[in-house]
Amino acid sequence: MVEFAGYEMPLQYAGIMAEHKACREGAALFDVSHMGQAEIHDPAAFEKLVPGDIAGLKAGRQRYSMLLDEAGGIIDDLMVAKFGGRLVAVLNAGRKDVDVAHMRANGVQVRPHFERALLALQGPLAAKVFPEGAALKFMDAAELTVEGVAVTVTRSGYTGEDGFEIGCEPHHAVSLADLLLARGAVPAGLGARDSLRLEAGLPLWGNDISMDTNPVEAQLTFALSKKRLEAGGFMGAAAVKAALAGGVYRKLVGIKLEGRAPARAHAEIRHGGESVGEITSGVFSPTLNAPIALGYVRAALAVPGTALDLIVRDKPLPGTVVALPFVPHRYHR
Repeated sequence: MVEFAGYEMPLQYAGIMAEHKACREGAALFDVSHMGQAEIHDPAAFEKLVPGDIAGLKAGRQRYSMLLDEAGGIIDDLMVAKFGGRLVAVLNAGRKDVDVAHMRANGVQVRPHFERALLALQGPLAAKVFPEGAALKFMDAAELTVEGVAVTVTRSGYTGEDGFEIGCEPHHAVSLADLLLARGAVPAGLGARDSLRLEAGLPLWGNDISMDTNPVEAQLTFALSKKRLEAGGFMGAAAVKAALAGGVYRKLVGIKLEGRAPARAHAEIRHGGESVGEITSGVFSPTLNAPIALGYVRAALAVPGTALDLIVRDKPLPGTVVALPFVPHRYHR
């Protein structure tokens, strides 16, 4: 067990490698109840804080977006689902109180449900373990009943694999987890969650994205609605449009290292002997059997095939910029 965002979290059960493999080959169950679930009662006001098309979000669908500040910095990244006529957002654990305060300060009626549990069932066998959600496709959202328990379900996750995020009242969490484990899921902790999301090329707030980065630098332009960009009217719109039009100084890239030694966060990145950036996340990839990392480099170097040196214990480790994700996504579309 380790401390994470103010919570006691399982780092591992049987071992990070075994849990990582269980998710890639079978079904792994993560307790992500530290994430903040919140009901948004004013979609029009909320849309003014994000660059995504919330007004166009259909019932039964989910969307990835970001809360931005006026400078285009990322206050948090979040998932927003529409269950019938109501919006439910899932916020990062360390940012949920900040997010709610920011929304309320900008006229959004939001009701936190931080007491709710959230279980993430991930892996190619997830639908066999959870047949109740088998009819859903990637980024679908539904309210279901599982053996008498009312749950919210989205077909999404943070591993690059198929899977579900299942929300429920806290007093049902243990029995629901026990049910999924009895059906064949393997318990997995924070360690495997980090190695899986890195292989999938998914950024983590506080590591790879922050209020000091904007969506263009972070290569998150897929989450920018073309319609919203043209119309503007959301916080940070001018800064984001300027970054798109004029380019950015640095960009987030994936780097695959030679050898076996990983480069961790804050390791210096050099090119031709010159300092050109910094690693934000790094891990040894169990799937690729090689060390991988995310980091920011000068925009001109953010081209797959670019050779870099990562400085670890004052020694250069050779690496190469590669296209993300490191491991292909296998979402159920």
